[in-house]
Amino acid sequence: MSRLSAAVPPWLAHALRAQRGPVPWSAVVRGALAAGPLLLVAVLSGRTSVGVVAALGAMLAGINDRPGSRRAAVRRLGVPALAGAGGLLVGSYAGQHVGAVTLTLLLTVLGLLAGAVSAVGPVASGAGTQLLVAAAIGAGMPLPEPGWQRALFFVGGAGWLLVLRLALPTPGAIAGDYRFDGERDAVGGVYDAVAALLEAVGGPDAPGRRVALTAALDHAQDALGGPRLRPYASSAAERRLHAQYAAALPLAEAATALAWAGEAVPARAVEGPRRLAVAVRTSTHTGPLPAPARSAPALRALDDALLHAADTFDRGGDDSALHTRRRTATSLARTVLGSAGREYGLRVALCFGAGVAVAQALHHARWYGSHAHWYWLPATAVFLVKPDLGPLASRVICRAAGTVLGAVLFAGFAALLPRPAGLVALVALCGALIPVATRHFAAQTAVVTVLVLSLVMVGGEPGASWSRIGETLLACAIVLLVGHLPALGQRGGGVRARLTHAAEAAHVYLAHVLGDGTTDDRAGRWTLRREAYRALAEARASIDLAAAELPALARHAEGTDEVAATLERLVDTTTACAVQLDDNGRLTPEHTERITALLDELAEGRERAGLVVKEVQALPVPHAG
Repeated sequence: MSRLSAAVPPWLAHALRAQRGPVPWSAVVRGALAAGPLLLVAVLSGRTSVGVVAALGAMLAGINDRPGSRRAAVRRLGVPALAGAGGLLVGSYAGQHVGAVTLTLLLTVLGLLAGAVSAVGPVASGAGTQLLVAAAIGAGMPLPEPGWQRALFFVGGAGWLLVLRLALPTPGAIAGDYRFDGERDAVGGVYDAVAALLEAVGGPDAPGRRVALTAALDHAQDALGGPRLRPYASSAAERRLHAQYAAALPLAEAATALAWAGEAVPARAVEGPRRLAVAVRTSTHTGPLPAPARSAPALRALDDALLHAADTFDRGGDDSALHTRRRTATSLARTVLGSAGREYGLRVALCFGAGVAVAQALHHARWYGSHAHWYWLPATAVFLVKPDLGPLASRVICRAAGTVLGAVLFAGFAALLPRPAGLVALVALCGALIPVATRHFAAQTAVVTVLVLSLVMVGGEPGASWSRIGETLLACAIVLLVGHLPALGQRGGGVRARLTHAAEAAHVYLAHVLGDGTTDDRAGRWTLRREAYRALAEARASIDLAAAELPALARHAEGTDEVAATLERLVDTTTACAVQLDDNGRLTPEHTERITALLDELAEGRERAGLVVKEVQALPVPHAG
């Protein structure tokens, strides 16, 4: 695949790339027990339409069912499900009581709102997607139940999958309290990432291992920081996990400082974090940890961090802070109303609104025949305009290919399987395949197409597989056209907004380290460090996505990659400065010269990329002691 990626354009290489990893068997089991059984119960009780709605809720929740902790799953599955229920409610009543023009305008405004809110983050993006998809289904799918019942059964279907997520243990999780198996694995992954970075220090893989460490820390924060009834860990097992996570932060800081110095560390230094990772996952004691030589500030920091971690693991700890700050209502509003929210909101509104308008025109022209199922076109446009699923050209290619494949497969299944039993079994099979199919957008589209067409046929509509292909191609054309309009907000606004946020977070972190809070407020420093690295990771992901767009779109993000690389080096250097100041209170000439050079380089890069960052010039850079 690497040779192929080098030989084809980035936008095509992305369409051919698939994620790898072990099969998530726990998610497969949940998928098999979700939509299919719900539909079966409804069919047996004579309420087929109710089962169709509940199965749709379970299916959309299944798309969001990713690896992680149970607590994080509550937000990741629950918030989009509630948004979807709201969309279904609005769409159902609007579809019944307003005309085509008013309906199109109403759904377009809803698209503007959902798109702008999606800029807040992944959960908000999932909520915006389900809001619009469910609104289109509610307005376009003929169902006998009133809107409030549809919304209730939709939430019930998603809620059933969430109950399965909370109740079923992860296969292989036999140590400790199974309720926290996702949390334990996430915290253990942090210690493994620290060990991998230490192992790569001084080699070409060190930068990539540092990025992997950031991803592991982000994942652990998300796993431990889900919604809770109390603002603190409520059980001894959970408090222990929080303390073990907090004990990893000084280790990560020391490892980053060692990677910045670039001098290889002894192999025995890697063994300590590895043993800590095993102890987290198995809920056992660490035993004696090999101590590294204390010949340099970063090595002394590593040794101190290992001693602190060993004490925390053996005796427990009272540091249950996750070193993260909740986003305020003001910051959320600023994101929604900022350049990223405006650009994405406008694009979603135009794509979704155009999809509704074209679908309504075809519906009233009787292009669909006597059955109203026009919701497919605008719902497809929502998924196509969603940047979380890849670059625009890649999304269009994968969606078209997946829909064709799914329609062909369903036509074959529908001709062979008995009804409705065979179709119910097909729904259960597709539900089980969704967690695996999410690794590639075309595969996910094919599985979802088969599942939805099965639900439609069980609900009483005749096969519509071939018309789905035509509607999908129309949606692809709409999204491609709107996505390349020359005056659609500030192009590249999402990339620049995230990069600006990363630059400001790096500025705050550096100002804290070079100011007077270095040794007195390590918890505050770790919070700022985490925010800086998380913001950088989000900016880097957005930049990589923009680079894989067609050239007409990719050029709007030119220069941002160099700024992100400079920011990464600046934050790494800041971390090395923090470790140095903790050790003897003075910076070396190498530290100060590197900071000054990086700030100058950052100023030049910002100007070329068109970024506006507050107060970067006011950073205090002390002289070497």
